[in-house]
Amino acid sequence: MSLSRSPDAAVARVDVLAAARLKRRLALAADSPWLHQEAASRMAERLSFIKRQPALVLDWSPDSPQSSAPLGKACPQAQVRYVREAEPEVAPAPWWRRLTGFEARERWMAPAAAAGMQAQLLWSNMGLHLEPDALALMRQWRAAMAADSFVMFTTLGPGSLASLRGLYAELGWGEPHAPFTDMHDLGDMLVEAGFADPVMDQETLTLHYATPQALLKELREMGMNLHPGRFPGLRTGAWLSQLMAALSRQADANGRISLQLELVYGHAFRAADRGPTLSADTRIPLGDMKLMLRKRS
Repeated sequence: MSLSRSPDAAVARVDVLAAARLKRRLALAADSPWLHQEAASRMAERLSFIKRQPALVLDWSPDSPQSSAPLGKACPQAQVRYVREAEPEVAPAPWWRRLTGFEARERWMAPAAAAGMQAQLLWSNMGLHLEPDALALMRQWRAAMAADSFVMFTTLGPGSLASLRGLYAELGWGEPHAPFTDMHDLGDMLVEAGFADPVMDQETLTLHYATPQALLKELREMGMNLHPGRFPGLRTGAWLSQLMAALSRQADANGRISLQLELVYGHAFRAADRGPTLSADTRIPLGDMKLMLRKRS
């Protein structure tokens, strides 16, 4: 599949200023959302397929660097540098963090500074769906990576929040979130950005909530509505009551409200000496994927 994008079309997918505010909030938060931590743990399990340990890892995720514990456990010998768009806080770290010798800000860099870093692994957890132009970001990734290094990422796919979209459509409220990109299109973008052997996979997570308030609280922690055509003003208390009543009507016989999220995984190599050997739409059984990764390790 050939993809062609104009800058205007890329920008229209996500409100750029709102996305920047969200990424700053996530980066400077004391902790990351539960879903981001769960996605990081699941992606770290896939690192066990690769025998070669990277010496330098770039963590190109939106969250606070403190949320990368699964990556550190999976690559204990690697130097991890954090790439974030938000400026780190200027206040000194708490005494107990200085005592342990960990100071994430010393390893925090802006995306523009990452070019030429020659990283053996680029790790991006739950960030691509926040980007106005995913292809441009992938090209930045490639510029920061060494030859024959690899990228691993997670993001949300279009199967996410279908029930919420249906509810908004029923009530005439427009879109509740920016559109998510299909995993096959993401695979095509990887090839266009200069990566080889892209492998895409997904799984659907079904979350259950006891109350509408609990559901909305978790959605707020994960992000905000980045759709450029979202309601421009402040919502009222009456609107919020209507939303919670509509969510309550979706509860099952046990009073639980369900929310489905499509978690997309991507993996590709940066091979300067050859092009891709698989199409972006290839679906590979897990056993075959393990064998392929071990051969490249």
